[in-house]
This record gives sequence, C-alpha cells and structure tokens, in this order.
Amino acid sequence: MPDKIKLLVVDDEKQFLETISKRLSMRDFDVTPVSSGEEAIEAARKQEFEIALVDLKMPGIGGEEVLEILKREHRFMEVVILTGYGSIDSAIKCTKAGVYGYLEKPCELETLLNVLREAYQRRVQNKLKFKGEKLKEIVSEVAPGSPLEILRKLKEMDRELK
Repeated sequence: MPDKIKLLVVDDEKQFLETISKRLSMRDFDVTPVSSGEEAIEAARKQEFEIALVDLKMPGIGGEEVLEILKREHRFMEVVILTGYGSIDSAIKCTKAGVYGYLEKPCELETLLNVLREAYQRRVQNKLKFKGEKLKEIVSEVAPGSPLEILRKLKEMDRELK
C-alpha cells in the first residue's frame, strides 16, 4: 500500500477542523490538524508535509502569512487555502505568494480532494524538475571526473531534497 500524503490542516474552527481531518484521513491522507497559524509553522518546522490546507482568517498569524512562511521555508510544499471569507483581493495576494488553490467554504469534498490531488501532483512534478536540473548540473561539473565523484554528488543532492 502506498504511503499516505502528509497533509497539514490549519483552521481555528475546532468542529470544522475535526470533521475535515477525519474525512480526509479516510481518503489516503496522513492528517495533522492544528488550530492556529503559529502551530502550523511550528509543526512544519518539526515534520515534513507535502501539502498544507490553510484557513484564511484566524486569530494571530492569518492564512496569508502562514502561506508566505510555508512557501519560503519549504520549497516543495504546496498550499491550498480553504476559507469562509474569500475575496478577490485575498485570492490575488495568495496567488502572488504561490498558493496552489483557493477554495471557499462550503466546498464539496470531491472538489477539495481533486484540488489536493492536483497539488500533490504539482509537488511531485516540481521535485522531479528540480532533480533533473540538479542532475544535469552535476553531470556537467564532474563528467570528466570519476564515477565515485558523480555518486557522491548525487548523494548530496538526494540529502538536499529530503
């Protein structure tokens, strides 16, 4: 059985957080629910997540700031905003900050699942593209060098991408 997608869910509405976490856990997601932006940033610094599902309006650090911090600190993490207070202005700000998807509550579960799957696919594509670019760089640097040097560089690259 394939590994579950590691998903960080951030929402200050406890009941919604509990419900959405349970529903996503039953659908091949390894869900870590947190109820604030501060908790989200702390959790992401301790554990690798592949996707974050973030509420926009929260006390303390709001969703836009959480998005900016997560994208800055976690190169390949994709972020999806799920909000009850959407606006064109916030959608534009989030898009500029690198959000993958911007959805409004209430949202059909199937719609959310499709966006999360697409976000995961984009993450995989971005990692593969990056690895391909790094591989070309390594080969061009050490092509005349020894096979052991190439292996050492590849191992370094692999460590960087974890």
